[in-house]
Amino acid sequence: MEATEDDRAGGAIRRAAEVLLASLQLGLSSFGGPIAHLGYFERAYVQQRKWLSGDDYASVVALCQILPGPTSSQVGFLIGLHRAGWLGALAAWLGFTLPSALLMVACAAVAAGAQGPLAQSIVHGLKLVAVAVVAQAVWSMARRLCPDRATTAIALAAASMLLVIGGASMQLAALGVGAAAGAVLCRNGRFEGGRLSISIRPAVAWTAFGLYALLLVGMPLLARLFPHSLIALGAVFYRAGALVFGGGHVVLPLLHDAMVPGGWISDDRFLTGYGLVQAMPGPLFTLAAYLGAASSGPQEPAVGAAVAMAFIFLPGLLIALAGVALWSRLARHEIVRAGLTGVNAAVVGLLGAALYSPVWVTAVRGGIDVAIAIVGLALLERWKAPPVIVVATCVVLSSARAFG
Repeated sequence: MEATEDDRAGGAIRRAAEVLLASLQLGLSSFGGPIAHLGYFERAYVQQRKWLSGDDYASVVALCQILPGPTSSQVGFLIGLHRAGWLGALAAWLGFTLPSALLMVACAAVAAGAQGPLAQSIVHGLKLVAVAVVAQAVWSMARRLCPDRATTAIALAAASMLLVIGGASMQLAALGVGAAAGAVLCRNGRFEGGRLSISIRPAVAWTAFGLYALLLVGMPLLARLFPHSLIALGAVFYRAGALVFGGGHVVLPLLHDAMVPGGWISDDRFLTGYGLVQAMPGPLFTLAAYLGAASSGPQEPAVGAAVAMAFIFLPGLLIALAGVALWSRLARHEIVRAGLTGVNAAVVGLLGAALYSPVWVTAVRGGIDVAIAIVGLALLERWKAPPVIVVATCVVLSSARAFG
């Protein structure tokens, strides 16, 4: 019996090591954002390693796309869980996330000392990258998530609420209005997905959901008792990770409205980080590592980065565990499907409002900036250039002015 248990333990460790190696390769090479990541995952996990079938993979993707949180990281986490248990789930998340996170911490240290005309032009070029990337994300998401008059109206209403009133609380209100309007107006939306091969015990699922909800309610209360502390910093990132629907780009307005008015970071440094993360492989949520390291709290940069990373990813992973157990019910419930359709439409409006403020008003100073942003957008949308090429182009064009 002991030998059998040792063999099982050894097999679990070997499978977790396989997951870590595979996810680390993806974390070092997966450029292009969440949609591109899903293509890399399908090739690596389904076609090459055959860890799960194409139908199983499609169901995992469909589940994670309707949940808040970083879709590609949730998909990788659940595949690691399926392949090698809890150790495999942790290995999948670490391998995919760590390379980009370490690079972003290094960027925060370098950006803090950036001085002089050339350095400032490079930073400004990164802000213009943000203009191009967010504009392309709004356009792409609008085509996919607002295909009819009802969803378009929901998106416009959400954008209007945020532009006229603004603030973090209005973002929650806009998502709530989107869900309510979707439940009434979007009953005919399509929703695809089959049964999942991943098994989660109900007790684990309910524990994960309970912890998700407890932290969502409790951390802001603790943050009031300990303002501008690591607890308060964790609360900012947990809330953003818990409420992000529609992909990594949507985290921009949630984090901006919490961090910049709250005195954690300046507008300039925030948008510099958002521009830098476009050139990184792996999940866009590793922007949190930069923001945590660059924030003005009392912590060391590495500690701030670790706290930000842990708390921005935690809610998405918890809700993914709960979602696996509830998937079959969600897939059948018409009102839930319609409400999620409305939430996704509201997310388009939320990101559209962020495109104007803070992205456009902070980055664009004149006609030359508009032209550079248009070049970046054309590279992304028309020529499908890799984001790293867009970053390099915008930075070079912006820096050229320093020599003029």
